[in-house]
Amino acid sequence: MMLRLLHEDREAVVRSGSRHDRVLLEGPHSRRKDLWLVLRTVRDFITGFRTLHFAGPCVTVFGSARYTESDPYYALGRDVGRALAGMGFTVMTGGGPGLMEAANRGARDAGGRSVGCNIELPKEQAPNAYLDRSVTCRYFFVRKVLLFKYSYAFVALPGGFGTLDELMEALTLIQTGKIANFPVVLVGTAYWHPFQQLLAQLAAAGTIDEADLRLLLVTDDVQAMVRHIERHAVRRFGLVAPTRLLGERVTHRQAA
Repeated sequence: MMLRLLHEDREAVVRSGSRHDRVLLEGPHSRRKDLWLVLRTVRDFITGFRTLHFAGPCVTVFGSARYTESDPYYALGRDVGRALAGMGFTVMTGGGPGLMEAANRGARDAGGRSVGCNIELPKEQAPNAYLDRSVTCRYFFVRKVLLFKYSYAFVALPGGFGTLDELMEALTLIQTGKIANFPVVLVGTAYWHPFQQLLAQLAAAGTIDEADLRLLLVTDDVQAMVRHIERHAVRRFGLVAPTRLLGERVTHRQAA
């Protein structure tokens, strides 16, 4: 009886999530169905790769979908997008509303490129109106791969579980050497102060290294963000700054 009730409780929980993720994660299926699920995820990846292949060097901006245009953080997100586009980067977000929209809108304001990796949710999250190109993923893990695959820096605006998940993924991939030591910037010092305190507690407990605290910059100054990304992405990874007079965009430096 207890096992049956626990199973029913689990079904109630997963019913509230994304249908595609729910089916994938609900347990073992027949071998034929598991193969079909694998092929669906591959199709998601292929669609994403084809859509974003020519997006150009990106900076991915994380942030909450819940902030409205009247919130000061929305204006800050717009400034972030505008500044990144001014550097020649394509601004990539999760493609939804709120601070994701603000960053995409800022890129559009500056005449830069703006792309989004959206996700199917029970409460439909439509792509925002400021995307030059977008892809909608069935699976969260596919979306996360796309958000990281094309980017040379990661900027976190205030956000909730999703933003924290993406931010911690970036820090974990960098810490473990799964991706290069790309710059990570948290914008909004008051908002991110408790997070900094948590990281300091982890370092004091020995569960992360003191050096890990230096993996990110926390600032309210958009120009400080620009300088940090200029130093730790553009220069370090040999990106060529755009020549505005010629209408160029930031590109990979070709080997001689």
